[in-house]
Amino acid sequence: MKIAVFPGSFDPITLGHIDVIERSLPYFDQVIIAVGFNSTKTSGLFSVENRLKQISAATKHLSNITVVSYEGLTIDFCKKNKATTIIRGLRNTVDFEFEKSIAQMNKNLAPEIETLFLFTDQKLAAINSSIVRDIIRNGGDANQFLPFEL
Repeated sequence: MKIAVFPGSFDPITLGHIDVIERSLPYFDQVIIAVGFNSTKTSGLFSVENRLKQISAATKHLSNITVVSYEGLTIDFCKKNKATTIIRGLRNTVDFEFEKSIAQMNKNLAPEIETLFLFTDQKLAAINSSIVRDIIRNGGDANQFLPFEL
């Protein structure tokens, strides 16, 4: 069974994330959407529980998805769940440079786990969770960027 992990904070999950998830599905028997959190940090805009509910609702039409939260190293989470691949979405070259460094470190920690980069659809590439959070915090309408209604 080919298992992949798509890790992130997903605070909030955006249409760009959904695009990457849907396009990754043909390559794997199961995709685990893993909401990472650090119990020592203050929470984000949405609680982990809310993010899990938002993601589950946004992916309910997909059959081979599991949505969970985790703490610690992503690579350890992958090993524990027998995942052979980490999925990462890229919007631009800045994302690539950042994600490349993480992928190289992960490869050193666990050579058996690959990172698969998928570019977000061009029309969704400007969507960024940090910007969406800022829109929401300042009373703007971010619904056009989200797979759920606020």
